[in-house]
Amino acid sequence: MNFNTNAHCGSKENIQPSSKIEALHVQQAKQRTVLGVLSENEQRGRSLSQGSQFSKHSSISDSSQLTFLGCPSSSGYDVYVEEACEVVLVASGQEVVSDGYYLDAETAALQNEGLRLLLELSSSSCQDASMQSEQEESLMLEEVLCVSEYSEDIHRHLRESEMKFRPRPGYLEKHPEITNDMRVILVDWLVEVIQEYKLRSETLHLAVNYLDRFLSCTAYVKRGKLQLVGTAALLIAAKYEEIFPPELNEFVYITDSTYTKKQLVRMEHVFLRVLAFKMAAPTTNQFLRLFMSIHSVCAKMENLALYVAELSLLEIDLFLQYTPSIVAAGAYCLATYTVNKSLWPDSLHALTGYTMAEIVPCMTDLHKLYINAESRPQQAIREKYKSSKYCHVSWITPPAALTFL
Repeated sequence: MNFNTNAHCGSKENIQPSSKIEALHVQQAKQRTVLGVLSENEQRGRSLSQGSQFSKHSSISDSSQLTFLGCPSSSGYDVYVEEACEVVLVASGQEVVSDGYYLDAETAALQNEGLRLLLELSSSSCQDASMQSEQEESLMLEEVLCVSEYSEDIHRHLRESEMKFRPRPGYLEKHPEITNDMRVILVDWLVEVIQEYKLRSETLHLAVNYLDRFLSCTAYVKRGKLQLVGTAALLIAAKYEEIFPPELNEFVYITDSTYTKKQLVRMEHVFLRVLAFKMAAPTTNQFLRLFMSIHSVCAKMENLALYVAELSLLEIDLFLQYTPSIVAAGAYCLATYTVNKSLWPDSLHALTGYTMAEIVPCMTDLHKLYINAESRPQQAIREKYKSSKYCHVSWITPPAALTFL
């Protein structure tokens, strides 16, 4: 499938969870959703005159984005990791750590395969649960969170943890080859993959958190490796959140085999080491679910809040300055104001301690994002929330102004 950076991709066939492997083989000859990056081997094998094509199944119409996605690496290094250790991926396929320890891709692949088998064995008795819809899983989550005697403890723990799992604002300054527009394209693509494989919204929020934290702790990631980093983030998030995550083959497939299994496993290993295996990151989605379990709302308002929260994932300059709990509060207030002109209920003020004065700056930024969503080149989130499953909330006209200010 063609991947156009200036318009939303057309509809695609959904792969049902129970037949993913069969669909994988059946669709090999069809066009596929790809971000459009050539692997290093493919780049070396093509002439400069053919540099405008990424593969026989993918193309990008915008020449400026073509330069971003198709440019070969200008050095031998793909990732440079700061802080606790230095990790460099070299052309030979080995991971070099500053303490002199080497781990080849085969060893990492064996470790990953063992983990996958362990996950399958440990969840084999949960086949029925894996077939639940996201809405049913959401209701289960809310039932757990709504236990009144634990809600305050849950909220306190999330608030303490969110400070430890925040990406650093301005982290793209350490990555000269990556721009904010490139990240937006990547997140939009992740949304499409989430939809195609029917993964949960929390998986998307976790993947974006992992992506931003990884880029916060590294420097000089090459533009040709950005999709690999994003795919690894989604792979890890799916393993963490989903009962039956897509298999490794399918993550290679969604990139149109731009990267090999070894490359993806090696990046996963580096990813986990950089994040120190700290995967339990509080997200805006978690806070929203908690808020809506304490103060119940209608389905339209719930989905509108979730829609606005996902839109915030596209913008790092605006929303990394806010904590996930504040973004959740802003999305909640904007949704309730849009639907029924109400704002922050007393029950949530008592739980969080947040006043409207603290929420308004983030709510104002979310309102601007909501108004401009229709005119953005990336439309995956809007298309997702146009469906009846989400009460068609992306069709709702945003308020022209926040008149309570």
